[in-house]
Amino acid sequence: MEDPLIARTIRRVDQKRMTDDVFHLADSPIPMRKLNLTLPDHSKNTLYEADDFLAAQLEARGYEVRREAVRVQACRCDTTKPKAHQYSRPLPDDPWYDAYNLYAERLGTSRPEEIILLLAHKDSQSWVHSPGAYDNTVGTVAMLELARIVAALEPQRTIRFLFCNEEHSPWTSVTAARNARERGDNLVAVVNLDGLGGKSQQDIDAGAKTNVTLYTVDEGKALADLMTQVNEDYRIGLRQSIAQRKGPGDDDGSFVKAGYGRTVLNIGSFPYADPEYHREGDIAERVDFDNVRMAAQATLAAVLEADRIS
Repeated sequence: MEDPLIARTIRRVDQKRMTDDVFHLADSPIPMRKLNLTLPDHSKNTLYEADDFLAAQLEARGYEVRREAVRVQACRCDTTKPKAHQYSRPLPDDPWYDAYNLYAERLGTSRPEEIILLLAHKDSQSWVHSPGAYDNTVGTVAMLELARIVAALEPQRTIRFLFCNEEHSPWTSVTAARNARERGDNLVAVVNLDGLGGKSQQDIDAGAKTNVTLYTVDEGKALADLMTQVNEDYRIGLRQSIAQRKGPGDDDGSFVKAGYGRTVLNIGSFPYADPEYHREGDIAERVDFDNVRMAAQATLAAVLEADRIS
């Protein structure tokens, strides 16, 4: 059943602002987000520049941003593999970098020890010069937009935002999940945003607005079902579906492996069908921003519904 306050809140998701952010982070002034790419006459690599942009946006809304360093390497390119899967493991002597998990959170009013975690990887592919618009600028800016909105709310539970890195080796979400477990964090729900609206050419041509919510273990199904429920209750208009994975994957899988079963991934298609996946053509101009807005609205609705569950 629709909650009027949630209905009003999700209408605050600003499509133009997300569009501007995608172009900022996947076109100009930041063409892609890589530790192994520093633009001419710039003092920082493009991933650090993206980190600074995200942190400034969050701090402008009153968040304190915490940076967690993780040592990583850039992946190598293996041109003998199919185009979308040309990444290969770095060699031991390849350069090492500090990649940063960025954290921000809105403290809960009555149940602050219970945490709803949203995460998205902010880096683009380290082995190919791809803007990574769908993978994963869209998830990054959608989560940034949700953080802006949540900053003005008073949730019962703490809502935490994690901007991590998946396209370098190792994934920094592994460190984040391990540290959450070692601290004893009570993560009551985890939602990964990756490739929102990324879909097949057939669905692109048909103008379909898609979202698939994946869960891994049975504990996550209720959260996946909630995504279907809010899409219907709030008349968002997505072609929403759910599916269970055979095993943990992507950054949500890092948290499943750490014992957080109530974890899902929101993605545009499954198997992921974007024809420009991991290619140079994954550019901002191709993004279906209507689809991104709708997926962001559904995610926010599900988070707010989960927050009010007794």
